[in-house]
Amino acid sequence: MREHRRRNTAAFVFMAYFTFAVGIVLFCIGLWNANMELNEKGYYIAVMILVAVGAILTQKVVRDNAEDDAIIEEQKRKQNLAKKE
Repeated sequence: MREHRRRNTAAFVFMAYFTFAVGIVLFCIGLWNANMELNEKGYYIAVMILVAVGAILTQKVVRDNAEDDAIIEEQKRKQNLAKKE
């Protein structure tokens, strides 16, 4: 059986969280300094959250589809080997 290992290094994971946090902080600083009404700022925050969730979900779907394709290909290969025997 093949040993499973993590796909990402600790440095890569740190950079992912770090850039996400810095982006949120900079966005909030920009909103704080913007000359807008409070409800407009709320709309921008809601859109930022929606974009973040959309990016995360899109990444997950793409990754899961790639993993599923690999599993399906492996199953087809095993079925073809079983038919030849």
